[in-house]
Amino acid sequence: MHTPSDVMSVIKRFPHARVMVVGDMMLDVYMYGTASRLSPEAPVPVLHVTREQAMPGGAGNVLINLRTLGVDVCAVGVVGTDQPADIFLKYCRDMGVETQGIIADPARPTIQKIRHMAGQHQLLRSDIEDRTPLSEHIEDALKAEITRAMDGRQIVIISDYAKGVLSARILAHVMAEAKARSIRVLVDPKGKDFTRYRGAHVVTPNRTELALAAGAETLSGDQDIEIAAQKILGSCGIDHILVTRSEDGVTLIQANSQKPIHLRAKAREVFDVSGAGDTVMSVLAASLAVGASLAQASDLANLAGGIAVGKIGTAPVRPDELMQALSGDTTISHMAPVLSLDEMKACIQSWQASGLKVGFTNGCFDILHYGHVTYLAQARAQCDKLIVGLNHDISVRLLKGTTRPVNDEQARARVISALASVDGVVLFGATTAGADNTPCALIDSLRPDLFFKGGDYTPDQLPEAKIVSQYGGQVCIMKMYEGYSTTATLQKINNPQAA
Repeated sequence: MHTPSDVMSVIKRFPHARVMVVGDMMLDVYMYGTASRLSPEAPVPVLHVTREQAMPGGAGNVLINLRTLGVDVCAVGVVGTDQPADIFLKYCRDMGVETQGIIADPARPTIQKIRHMAGQHQLLRSDIEDRTPLSEHIEDALKAEITRAMDGRQIVIISDYAKGVLSARILAHVMAEAKARSIRVLVDPKGKDFTRYRGAHVVTPNRTELALAAGAETLSGDQDIEIAAQKILGSCGIDHILVTRSEDGVTLIQANSQKPIHLRAKAREVFDVSGAGDTVMSVLAASLAVGASLAQASDLANLAGGIAVGKIGTAPVRPDELMQALSGDTTISHMAPVLSLDEMKACIQSWQASGLKVGFTNGCFDILHYGHVTYLAQARAQCDKLIVGLNHDISVRLLKGTTRPVNDEQARARVISALASVDGVVLFGATTAGADNTPCALIDSLRPDLFFKGGDYTPDQLPEAKIVSQYGGQVCIMKMYEGYSTTATLQKINNPQAA
């Protein structure tokens, strides 16, 4: 159908994609703590909350997935005039999402899904939402933003969670405005009435959603999927259906009577299917936006979905992961990613949302030696994921002098990311003399559960400890290995007789 090089060229063009997302914007909130006793008031556990975390959910998760791919994305939706709205908007803006099209409605709360977590166990989920229809005033404002924001976009995504925003009037307006501009509309549907999405280019139901819309009890095999999809295409005015089947891959059914395309997921261990549908939609949209055919875009979206189910939680899929999966380069496929601050923050939050304990340590790691490797391995043994903050080259020169580093930041990052004990690398540091060259700001942004520091310190001697304690994290002082350092290694190289 197409070669890996063709698909790689599609991925490289993702930053040229311009996509609009219209839908139900939500805030996913996680309350972490311990539950060691029952309440005296009722036979329920008491959660002693030690940490709280929030990130965009619903249509917001599609926004984050698209930005992780490098796509230029704008959002249109509704939030409240409350603190959760401020948190949602700040997160999106920090990720580079255009949020002008998000309307603040004082009459309704920002949708929240609040999960109460004891370790990896969810005790309770509380939903805060108002599903009543939007007022005529807010709906008119939303329509105006849809019209404004659609100009210059190549693809529109409708992310429907049936929370009251995507009324028949709003959906009809999206379809009419998109048709007038020859823009294709992709829909992540909700409910059993797919006639609401008449005019859509592609609708992406999962197996359960397709069964509900087709009036079937279950859909077990390829033939069941094909029959149900053809029934929808014949009655709902939709061009194509891409059925997401989690670990079984995807199936593309096209209205032009072409033969159905069943794309199997590559064999990989399935950890979590949550969020995989948003990943499939995001890659499909990005691919179509930069000129890929529907078959090619579906194939790439299926590859991304396979990567997504191999992750813990709703972690977005990055372009480099897609490139590695396509290349089949086993020499680099095991390496931890080197991420930007925003990418690392999103990754850590996804891990923590799944109950994983994230550790953090930092250093120059100029010439890797026994002390480094042992220290990192022992730190990783105390957490589920270990992140390394790596001083960039200017930062190292400020710390060590003009002759350092020996190895540049990209070389150091690649070497440290190859260690089995490391799950991610992020660069940091000061750029001018006298500026803060500690990882304090980085730690405050990433908020790991554990901060590891090697040496003969007490927590009160560390500026990082205050930051960690403020958000409820833990400081761990680790043993240093005497005689092992980059400085000592360089001395041996320069003066071997004195060693």
